[in-house]
Amino acid sequence: MAPPILHTSPSLTLIPEPLTRESFAPFGTAIIPPLPRTTTTPPSTHPKPDSKHIPEPVFANQGSALKYSPISPLTDYYKQWNCPSGRPSEARMSMFSCFPRTLKNMGGKSGKRVFDVGILERHPFTTQTFTPLGLAPDSETFYLVIVAPSLAGQAQSAKTDEGGTVTIFNPPDLSKIRAFVARGDQAVTYGAGTWHAPMVVLGRNRVDFVVCQFVNGVVDEDVQEVRFPSGVIVEVGGEEKGRAKL
Repeated sequence: MAPPILHTSPSLTLIPEPLTRESFAPFGTAIIPPLPRTTTTPPSTHPKPDSKHIPEPVFANQGSALKYSPISPLTDYYKQWNCPSGRPSEARMSMFSCFPRTLKNMGGKSGKRVFDVGILERHPFTTQTFTPLGLAPDSETFYLVIVAPSLAGQAQSAKTDEGGTVTIFNPPDLSKIRAFVARGDQAVTYGAGTWHAPMVVLGRNRVDFVVCQFVNGVVDEDVQEVRFPSGVIVEVGGEEKGRAKL
């Protein structure tokens, strides 16, 4: 069954911004290696984190590693927030093989290309972490992270393809929707209840993500989805030799 369509008709053009720990903090956690790639030997002392979003490291593996823990939450709110079914949850690790998305050509000399968002989803009782595999920070492949907070305590009506009407509680706040562009050495954790677009891979290549979250097998408690009329787009620039320019 297709997700219901919100009656809201926004008209927004998002310019993706670089993914940083600070900018993504209202929506979850950006997982970015704390050390430069040029650091190839263990330091003599604990390096001081350059962000409040990074835990202080400790030496591990006989002094050959630095352990940052916890680097991101893995949170289960199914019981604490009283999910309606009362069904217990379990941790789940999945893999999503995501293929490059088709971009819409806006025409003109600029060669502007955009991604039409169209759908958002959220996981009301669990965090969800996407970790890309096998990509370097200078890869020609990137992915978009499109997020919006919930309108907590509010409700909006939405229509189904069958002509009915449903109520969406805590719908996405499209006035605060944002887009980030992530590199191959960056992962993201969506906070519980954060609305987000399904993964959007750009460039030439497929990206495989390891995804960690909790689930209880009840569809409406594990994931909620909404559609909205076209109008929210992310501008990803022109294209050169088949690669999105970001």
